[in-house]
Amino acid sequence: MGYNKYLKWFAVASTVGMLLILLGGALVTKTDSGMGCGRHWPGCNGQLIPDVITAEVLIEFSHRLVTGSVGILILILAVWSWKSIGHIREAKFLSVMAVFFLILQALIGAAQVMWGQGDFILALHFGISLISFASVLLLTLLIFEVDKKFDTENVRIGKTLKRHTIGVAVYSYFVVYTGALVRHTESSLACKDWPLCNNTAFELPRNLYEWVQMGHRAAAALIFVWILVIAIHAIKHYKNQRVFYWGWIIALILVSGQALTGMIVVLTRLNLYFALLHSLLITLLFGLLTYMILLVSRSNSMK
Repeated sequence: MGYNKYLKWFAVASTVGMLLILLGGALVTKTDSGMGCGRHWPGCNGQLIPDVITAEVLIEFSHRLVTGSVGILILILAVWSWKSIGHIREAKFLSVMAVFFLILQALIGAAQVMWGQGDFILALHFGISLISFASVLLLTLLIFEVDKKFDTENVRIGKTLKRHTIGVAVYSYFVVYTGALVRHTESSLACKDWPLCNNTAFELPRNLYEWVQMGHRAAAALIFVWILVIAIHAIKHYKNQRVFYWGWIIALILVSGQALTGMIVVLTRLNLYFALLHSLLITLLFGLLTYMILLVSRSNSMK
């Protein structure tokens, strides 16, 4: 039996809201608007609502408003889901994860504004928000009974695909972290060419910024190859299980778009629209990979 339609719409609104938080955070970082409200939180430049509006103030203050508003939505969604679909194995766990990591990312953001944080700590900010987004997305999929539509209760998965799914999902988080580190260490244009650094072959990076940039490129190249291998495996062996067949094809499309936009960001000298698209694609890819893990945890094993 389908769940309350209002719960479904509420879940969709929360998922979209989390996506806006992620993209808003990326926009704050990519436009250097993090200090738009000075060292004040939750107020802005010593006021509850700033009366002097600059581009940086608008971006930072809007991001705070969206985060606060969506945070209320997610708290309500978590409680509502706990009561309505708490009998589903993952529902309560995902409800706690969504709220916990949303609060954690808000606290890290507040700490950065008030006291400042190191680049390696700040790089965790996007990744923590990503976990909250994935939790909300999976809750939404459970509410919409997507599993039943794909008949996932009867899927069978081999050990090879199971290992690859868990491995690449965990590894994707590392790729996200290296990408965030590129931005927070201001290493985005340390290498102005692509795929090599400053058209120099067979030469090690010369400084920390080039190491961070090329490290991220190497990590991104590996995840592209890894997902390509998994997609080929799924196409060969899982034609009759469309959730895995199409799931890995979509994952390959997303990671290809991720690689392409990453290249364009460098070659266009940090074009903002492509940079935000780059963030959007990795968010969608991570959400898909976490859904694959959920399916793997439910599937029957094949010999």
